[in-house]
Amino acid sequence: MKSEPLTPSDYTRLENFFQQQKYELCAYSLSSILVWSTKVYQPVGITDGETLIIGVEFDATHEDKNHLILPVSPVREYSPEELHDLAVNLGFERFWFVPGDYIERYGQNQLDAFFETEEQPELDDYVYLTENLAELKGNKYSKKRNLISQFKKEYRDRILIEKITSSAMSECVDFLEEWCEERDCEADPETDLACEKQAAKNALEYIDILGMNGILLRVDGVVSAFGIMSRLTENMGVLHFEKAFSHIKGLYQFFDRACARTLFNGCKYINKESDMGIPGLAKAKQSYYPVKMMKSYKLTISPAGSPQS
Repeated sequence: MKSEPLTPSDYTRLENFFQQQKYELCAYSLSSILVWSTKVYQPVGITDGETLIIGVEFDATHEDKNHLILPVSPVREYSPEELHDLAVNLGFERFWFVPGDYIERYGQNQLDAFFETEEQPELDDYVYLTENLAELKGNKYSKKRNLISQFKKEYRDRILIEKITSSAMSECVDFLEEWCEERDCEADPETDLACEKQAAKNALEYIDILGMNGILLRVDGVVSAFGIMSRLTENMGVLHFEKAFSHIKGLYQFFDRACARTLFNGCKYINKESDMGIPGLAKAKQSYYPVKMMKSYKLTISPAGSPQS
């Protein structure tokens, strides 16, 4: 089997594989898989009957990060032994983004026969109740509500929230460029921020064909925040990108609540992805009190593992 590069134009062809998708890590969003393509790495895939096999191939200087994720299928799940044989056949040494519940289902003894298992704490996802983020009730959210009140008092008649469409793409990209200048995203093109910037641009460009939904917020007519989501499982959506100018006090808190209220109707949970090991981002995500963390694991073929079947 030989994998081929995946692009946003593949969305319609592949979306049926994600019907009844059950893994709750954001890495299993087809929309996200297709937009995270940069100079550093490229998503690749191959179909095998009713299963889609997805991998990520990095550039020559980062080949040690090449990996597969668990195969996606509406009808079956691969056992550890099948994962081992699949990786060998495709020339990969490891799986990333293996959900904690997969580890629990098969048990460490069965996994140890084929893989070395390692936690990926920087890739654990933060999951929240949509109701909590939409209402911000209780003392623990009092600071958020106060910031929102201050923002509304200052900007109530100067803001407009609207759906992201292709006609607003260039304005959103201009905002993203300014947002990234504040954070020096381009200082190193291989950093997470630089790669995320490119992924966000891809999402904006292809939002109409990727099953994504988004809103933007204007202050005095100027785009000052945007958020983009996709559905992950039957009761969970992922907020893939949420950007807001930091110099406008209370804007982020106001916009985050607006995203929960507007974009996640019908979703019990909101997955806000991982903190990528960035302390400031971890603190911000923790301040919204996740109801659960979705654990991510790496499986690397064990030198002492069972031979290919």
